Amino acid sequence: MMQSFWFFGSYLTILADRTTTGGQYDLIEGYFPLGSQTPPHRHTRYLEQLYVLEGEFTIWAGENKVVLSTGENFLIPVSTPHVVAAIGDQPARGLILAAPSAFARLIEATGTQNKAETPDMALFDRVSAEIGDEILGPPGTLPFAATET
Repeated sequence: MMQSFWFFGSYLTILADRTTTGGQYDLIEGYFPLGSQTPPHRHTRYLEQLYVLEGEFTIWAGENKVVLSTGENFLIPVSTPHVVAAIGDQPARGLILAAPSAFARLIEATGTQNKAETPDMALFDRVSAEIGDEILGPPGTLPFAATET
């Protein structure tokens, strides 16, 4: 069953999670409004791959900066500090694969049905720790040592 949530300014739809993949992966479709950007973070227990359906994503991953257009994808290995942003000239939409399954659990637990609603940050911190996610700085900052490639 698909579920959709607002998650820190982005609208994410869980297409597949641990209940349908045996815990092997999560598949999430994301709509990222123009100007949206994740805080610097890393996933210590799962990899993330982003495939661009529409628009453009800029990703800072470790020491690299890549700009992805429709049809392109990028793999973010486990424990790589990264930021994902929709800073082109339009909103962006993409597919996010997280393997093994974990990210959908965080979205489901802390996402909201109302764009203006504030997530429960204590719950977010607890579930993030349980799945091995680490926030490395406030929104608007980049991972340490990120450079353009």
